[in-house]
Amino acid sequence: MNQTTNSILMIRPVAFRMNEQTAVNNYYQKVLDGLSKETVNAKAQEEFDAFVTKLRMVGVDVTVVDDTIQPDTPDSIFPNNWISFHESGDVVLYPMFAENRRAERREDILDVLEEEGFVINEIMDYTSAEEDHFFLEGTGSILLDRENGKAYCALSPRADEELFIEFCEDFEYSPVIFEAFQTVDGERKLIYHTNVMMCIGDTFAVICADCIDDKKERKMVLDSLKGDEKEIIFITEDQVNSFAGNMLEVKGADDRRYLVMSQSAHQCLTKKQIAQIEEHVTILSSSLDTIEACGGGSARCMMAEIFLPKE
Repeated sequence: MNQTTNSILMIRPVAFRMNEQTAVNNYYQKVLDGLSKETVNAKAQEEFDAFVTKLRMVGVDVTVVDDTIQPDTPDSIFPNNWISFHESGDVVLYPMFAENRRAERREDILDVLEEEGFVINEIMDYTSAEEDHFFLEGTGSILLDRENGKAYCALSPRADEELFIEFCEDFEYSPVIFEAFQTVDGERKLIYHTNVMMCIGDTFAVICADCIDDKKERKMVLDSLKGDEKEIIFITEDQVNSFAGNMLEVKGADDRRYLVMSQSAHQCLTKKQIAQIEEHVTILSSSLDTIEACGGGSARCMMAEIFLPKE
């Protein structure tokens, strides 16, 4: 199985704003004082369009679908939480913590992908778990090492252990389970999504090991990555706050590999970290300041990787 893909799905926002329903456990979200909703959305659209342009310029195949005004989905710009696409032709739909995020799931998006020649064989739907208040938010909660058949998950209110194990059994992944924390007002609180504090590339992994407070769990995660011969690039909790963990490796033209991140993530990296990363991939960064502040997510969250076969 390939770890990286050349094809990604992105959703262009029409009414982006800070989502009050997700702010309860996403501590990265902020209210931008003095900006109207219209201004926030216009800035987010500008950042989105510039980001898509940069990806396409290096040969990444980006399918852009416009969001709709109704229903109200302020976080639609982060599609990787509700859907994932697999080489088997399977599409997975995930149960979402925030009620207003559940409306992001749109069947017409699958029609768009089929029109582009992607083959969809089966839809695996875990969304009924929402009725019992169990959640697993896609590749936000689950980090897949496709090549080595492992799935990493930091448990949180948005990542239920039993549901994660069920996913791993269904897709034949070995689960690597742990808890990751951040300091909020002097207290250690669970990080809401695994992909905020780590990223797995083809030959490397970026991780904030300091977020894994339990030493045994930390050692288990690092041993697992080292066992698969990934070079481990460590980042700090401060860098996680600048979204340095929220990165995604993609393929551009001629299979050239890029590590995609926001400008704030790129700027907070040290020269040593950049040199470590650039031994494996080329860095591609784009300014996502408004999206990061209001949405509490960054570059990786905006890209749903498409591994589906093509006709």
